[in-house]
Amino acid sequence: METSAGNAPEEPPTLKIRIAILMLLACTACGAQSLTPESGGESTQPVVLDQAPADDKAAAVINAITPDPALTARLPAGIKAGGLKMTSSLGYPPMDMLGSDGKTAVGLDPSLGRAIARKLGVKLAITDEEFNSQIPGIITGRYDIMMSSLSDTAERQTKVTFVDYVQAGAGMLIKKGNPDGIDAPADLCGKTVSVVDNGSSLKLANTYDADCKKNGEKGLDIIKFPGDQDALLQVNNGRAQANITDYVVAAYKAADLDTKVEALAIDGTESPWGIAMKPENKELIGAVQGALDALIKSGEYGKILQAWDLDKLAVQSAVINGGK
Repeated sequence: METSAGNAPEEPPTLKIRIAILMLLACTACGAQSLTPESGGESTQPVVLDQAPADDKAAAVINAITPDPALTARLPAGIKAGGLKMTSSLGYPPMDMLGSDGKTAVGLDPSLGRAIARKLGVKLAITDEEFNSQIPGIITGRYDIMMSSLSDTAERQTKVTFVDYVQAGAGMLIKKGNPDGIDAPADLCGKTVSVVDNGSSLKLANTYDADCKKNGEKGLDIIKFPGDQDALLQVNNGRAQANITDYVVAAYKAADLDTKVEALAIDGTESPWGIAMKPENKELIGAVQGALDALIKSGEYGKILQAWDLDKLAVQSAVINGGK
């Protein structure tokens, strides 16, 4: 039998209840998206920060560092979302080396990199890279920052921008007991000296060689190696009377009693080492400088250096391009 629209039979109560529940659930789902103008559509989920590995001597200090939201806000959007990409050359103890598992980055540079990342409120990925490939990696954007015991020099400032984080000088490794009587660079005349090829140590060796010849003495016999470990070994095996390197590396090597070598600082060679970044990344440069300054002022920076017995390298503030 046909019925008119005005006389349609009522829906069963259970059907009405079901419809009401479905409408309520739909409304609740819409509200859960939180795409309001105030949020800008960005996720409000906090970043779960990395914990420093047990092999990091400064792990306790690093893991207690809290982010600064004002510094996080200064970062480029890509780094906020994906974290900080850092490159280091892990064959330079105690600055850059591998942990006991043979794959985790440890040393002062990774420690400070982790501390800066935590202060910025982002995750950190450290990639071991051959030294000569690191600055090109910064320029092309493969990495955001380079922390690899890199001297801040005017020449390098034409390619990258530095935030200086330590002050370090050169040193020499000599045989234990100093049988060759080497107390200063002038004593290297006529002796065999090992260095890393194409580094600042080779420049020093060439300078000392020229000074010896200028004074009418025999020059240095300079033997060059692609890596620091090979150059360091030459004193221990007797092929060289001295190895020129960074003093922090020489001191670390000399502390190993099995090496039978001792370290000498070379006066007047101190210069800043910098965190290298692409010059165009001004937001990142400013944020990294701010994070390092905050760590210095809080005392956390000093504690990290002390954990690695490198407190003598401390700077008082984060300077941009302080090298000459």
